[in-house]
Amino acid sequence: MEKRETSILYLILGLYTLMISWYYNHSVILLIIHYVFWPVYLIYELLIGNLAHGMWKTIPLSYFK
Repeated sequence: MEKRETSILYLILGLYTLMISWYYNHSVILLIIHYVFWPVYLIYELLIGNLAHGMWKTIPLSYFK
């Protein structure tokens, strides 16, 4: 059961990273590259501050408006 929980979390974080990539870049090529290396890209976005000041909530909500 524990393996299934981590795989669902892995999937959700991967999709979240793709949302971030599309929000900032709007490029299919970069989306594919970020899909392959999504853990590195997610850490990069956290370190440079693109998810600060509530952007971590704003980005997913922008797809459902």
